[in-house]
Amino acid sequence: MSESKHVRVERIAGLLAITLARPEKKNAVSARMYQALAQALELANAEPSIHVVLLDADGDDFCAGNDIADFVALARSGQQIEHSEVFRFLRALAGLAKPLVAAVRGRAVGIGTTMLLHCDLVYIATSAILSTPFVDLGLVPEAASSLLLPARIGQVRAFAMFALGETIEGQAAVACGLANATLPADEVTPRARAAAITLADKPALALQATKKLMREQGRVLAAIESEGREFSVRLASAEAQAAFMAFIGRRGSPA
Repeated sequence: MSESKHVRVERIAGLLAITLARPEKKNAVSARMYQALAQALELANAEPSIHVVLLDADGDDFCAGNDIADFVALARSGQQIEHSEVFRFLRALAGLAKPLVAAVRGRAVGIGTTMLLHCDLVYIATSAILSTPFVDLGLVPEAASSLLLPARIGQVRAFAMFALGETIEGQAAVACGLANATLPADEVTPRARAAAITLADKPALALQATKKLMREQGRVLAAIESEGREFSVRLASAEAQAAFMAFIGRRGSPA
């Protein structure tokens, strides 16, 4: 499996724990991180001894979204994003047959929020803030979120998140079905890990069959591909390039 110092992967009995480990950049996801994440999920799918996957993050924030510097480089390279490590990860996420549990603290931006739509259990800090500001970056939703987020929280609320940049905090995330429970930040990881361990002790094939019955994988994968085509167009647009430069200018450095 490809190594990344910013993604930590640990096997504990029937559990595969994946941790975003780039706290100095609020766990913004780089191309190398997407590669490591994709390979970890592919390992989980292929290895019968892995029953459950736990997704966690170091530091105060879950994930600040995609590393903007990588977006700039990808747009300038001319590579279609559907063939990038980003979309390899998204396909692996949508195709994961094993239960996926997430522990979320702080901010979850863009992919930090949309990946949660593929999780089977989500435990979130009361102070957490979820956002999907794709339009502000001249982009469109990804990870099948154009399908999954409206189905979860309703059309108008999802559009407000995508287009107005409205956010959802911990308690509201539970109320609208994006998370199972809110907890103090220091209790989120222990609660999520305990739930993952409980699942790992249950009949593995029955768990996988239950997950499969609950998810329309074909529709989800088709949405990822459709979004990918439009995302590639938007990524190369003048709107997106201007938004990226403005973002980098405000922050002083990418992501």
